[in-house]
Parts: sequence; structure tokens; C-alpha cells
Amino acid sequence: MAWIEKLLALARNTMLECIRQPVTLVTAVIGFIFVFLSVPFSSFTMEDDQRMFVDIGLSTIFICGIILSAFLATGVVSREIENKTVLTVVSKPVPRPLFVVGKFLGVASVLLMVTLWLGFIFMLTELHGTMPTVRTPYNQPVLTFGLAAVVLMFGGGIWCNFLYGWNFGATVISLGLPLLCIAYCVCLIFKPEWGTADLATTFKPNLWKALGMLMVAELVLGAIAVAVSTRLGQVLTLAIVLATFMLGLLSDWLFARKMQQLSDLMSKLPAADQSWHDSMHLQWGFYKVMQSVIPNFQLFWLSDALTQKKNIGFEYIATAVPYGFVLIVMALTLGTFLFQRREVG
Repeated sequence: MAWIEKLLALARNTMLECIRQPVTLVTAVIGFIFVFLSVPFSSFTMEDDQRMFVDIGLSTIFICGIILSAFLATGVVSREIENKTVLTVVSKPVPRPLFVVGKFLGVASVLLMVTLWLGFIFMLTELHGTMPTVRTPYNQPVLTFGLAAVVLMFGGGIWCNFLYGWNFGATVISLGLPLLCIAYCVCLIFKPEWGTADLATTFKPNLWKALGMLMVAELVLGAIAVAVSTRLGQVLTLAIVLATFMLGLLSDWLFARKMQQLSDLMSKLPAADQSWHDSMHLQWGFYKVMQSVIPNFQLFWLSDALTQKKNIGFEYIATAVPYGFVLIVMALTLGTFLFQRREVG
């Protein structure tokens, strides 16, 4: 079908444009440095170093995804509108809803690539583990294969950029994904001193589930960034994305807690003294609307479950993922409405 070909072409071109932007590699490298430094940083705790490491590592990946989503969305949507280059697309003709969805798919693909890139680095660092004492041995397989993957991907990026003119950032990320994946899979079968390890102890599915939920949250923020960037510039888009993220993390405390308090008060009052338009019902309705409109990102943040060593069931994932999908559809619908009324000529 013609519209599918147009959508795939838009998504592909947007993905290539996003992955070639310098901010993509800069964000990925900064995230890599902070994930790597989370090992010495977590050594300052008095009790559980591994818990601090997981918190720092997942937080770093999440924040990198938030910042990257805003910068990429404004780079491929807002800047194209300001430079009038969007006219070459919508005059094909390409329907504006298709344009918004295609841009989101391109941004989302790069967000997933960078998050998975950082995720493999996080998993390799987690396999190495923290070093609470000077007698704790280094994990030799992780250092060997992990450093080899890092050297090969950056060396390959320099080589291909110098000889073939390939984009350095795109090459590093594209080449790093399979190399880091191979290094991680190989390290799973070795103990710190090259002994054969049991996969049941080295492979931790809950960490991958938590990382997958972060990906869903980043896709939601990416959809919001694309929707907002159809009207606003880079600074305001970044501000709105960060504000939505903060309100989403505090949704339970700001809205659900107030709703529960009001429900408890109303349950103690006689039914004759209550009406749907009294102050408490109106306040409860306001908090309910705010809770429904603002995404609850606490559902996607599973670090607390990891640190408390609770199993993350697939029932929970089967509930959270559709919720994220609904949020993405709502954000893209809003973005389409805003873009339909935007003058681009």
C-alpha cells in the first residue's frame, strides 16, 4: 500500500537523521561514562552497594532517554518547520498525520537503539559487580570482552569515518550494539576468574524487564516530545518533557494520595450531607482528571522492586505496556491535531 511505503520512508529518513546528530553520540557517551562510574560511586554506601549501583545505572539510562527524546524531536520536527523544509514532504502529498507518526517512529527507533546500547553496558557493569573491599576480585571476562567491544566499536567508527566518510556517531552505535551483545552473552557463561558459570545465577531477567519498562516510558516521552515540537521550539519542548516526567513520577503522591484522603473523609460523612457538586467531590474530580491526563511514570520505574528483590511478573508487564501504548496514541493524536492547524508555508 502506498501509505505504508510513505510511512516507512519517513521513519527510515528520520532514523538516519536522528542517529547522525551529534547530540545522539554525546548523550550516549555521557550515559556510558556515568554507568561506568556508578561502580565506584556506589562504593560509598554503608550497606548495599549493589542497590545503589542499580539505582544510579537505571536513573542514568532514563535521564539520557528523556533528554535525547526532546532534542531529537525538535531536530526532526520543529527545525524542519522553521526552515520550511517540511514543505517538500507535505507537498508530495503526504498526509500530516502520516508525517507525525513517521517522525515518531524514526525518533523511537533511535531512542530504543541508544537505550539498548546503554543497557548492554549497564548489564556488563552489573556482571562485574561493585567492589566493596580491596580483596574483591576483578571480573576478568567482563573486563576482557567488554573493553574489547568498546575498543572495536570506537576504532571501527574512526576507521570507517576516515576511509569511507561514514558518520562517526551512527557507526559507533550501530556497530556497538552487536559487539556489546556478543560480549554480554559470552560473559554470562564465565565466572570472574574464567570458571564456567551457571546461567541461572548470572542472567537476571528482572533487570531486563526493568530496562524494557524504561524503554516504554521513553517512547511515551518521545511521543510527547514529537507532539509538542509541532508547535514549540527546543527549549520549551525540553522544559515540557522534563515537567511531564517529574509530574508523572510524583503522580501517586500528588493526586492518588489526595484522592484517597478525600475518599476517606467522604466515607465518614452521612450520605444526606454529600452532593456531587460539593467542595470535596469537586476536588476529588479535579485530582482524578489530573491523574488521568498526566502519565504515571511510576508504573514504569521498577528500581524499587529490584532493590527489594521482588519478582516482576508478566501480569504486571501485560498491564503496564498497554497503558504506555495508550499514552503514545494519545500524544500522537494531540500532535496530529496541533500540526493540522500549523502554517508551514
